[in-house]
Amino acid sequence: MFGKGSKIYAMITGCCPKCHEESMYLNANLFNVLKIYAMHERCSHCKQVYKIEPSFFFGAMFVSYGLGVLIGIITFLVSHFVFQANLKTSFIAIVVSLILCNTLIMRWSRNIWINIFVHFDKNWKEHLSK
Repeated sequence: MFGKGSKIYAMITGCCPKCHEESMYLNANLFNVLKIYAMHERCSHCKQVYKIEPSFFFGAMFVSYGLGVLIGIITFLVSHFVFQANLKTSFIAIVVSLILCNTLIMRWSRNIWINIFVHFDKNWKEHLSK
């Protein structure tokens, strides 16, 4: 269900959404902020082009917003109701969690965005030879 061949696998790992054989990113290190968006032009296995059209990943901005809101809500619920923190402390916890998760949100938003449009093809090798 979450292994190779599933959308969730491709979204979490950042692998090619079509063949799941290699990473879309040049650098797997999430903490190298200067190269966080550096991507291969295409997959070396199935030849899937990652930047499907100019400004394709602009739409990932909306996914990023949603992920940020989700992390903020979860952080608030945990800090306020589990740890009984006041509103000020909960707000600080939200800010800190968003800063710590920033690079993860940036990558996951791109991964989710491209997986909306490109689907896994278990027969990609056959389609490549045509």
